[in-house]
Amino acid sequence: MAIDQNIKVTADAVVLGYKQGTSDQYLLLIQRKNEPFKDKWAFPGGFVEDDEDLPYAAVRELEEETGISVDVRMIKQLGAWGAPGRDPRGRTITVAFIMELDVDAHDIKAADDAADVKWFSLKKLPLLAFDHNEILKEALRE
Repeated sequence: MAIDQNIKVTADAVVLGYKQGTSDQYLLLIQRKNEPFKDKWAFPGGFVEDDEDLPYAAVRELEEETGISVDVRMIKQLGAWGAPGRDPRGRTITVAFIMELDVDAHDIKAADDAADVKWFSLKKLPLLAFDHNEILKEALRE
């Protein structure tokens, strides 16, 4: 059995949203600017830097891609996903973090490697990149 020394780690932010006075639920997604999955929708997230702890990577990526800045104590680790082939760039393991925000309390603006950012109703989601449908199913069980 060969050991791949080039495993990469990413951190994703699963941000569920609500609006005051309604029972509607939302999901914050970015439209990917680059391959793989260019133009597809995904959770804000990206590669963990060498000197960075996982929750801080998730918070940093959230801010870089959406403009939303949150305290790291607001997020909770949801789980890890690492099936071979989940990322066409190579062996990649993601650690997903979950949080809930008031949709109207945060201005969003796509930046970094996000072409766009939107709140989507959980009743009408676009096709998601990577294995984000699987991660979302786990998030909604929480």
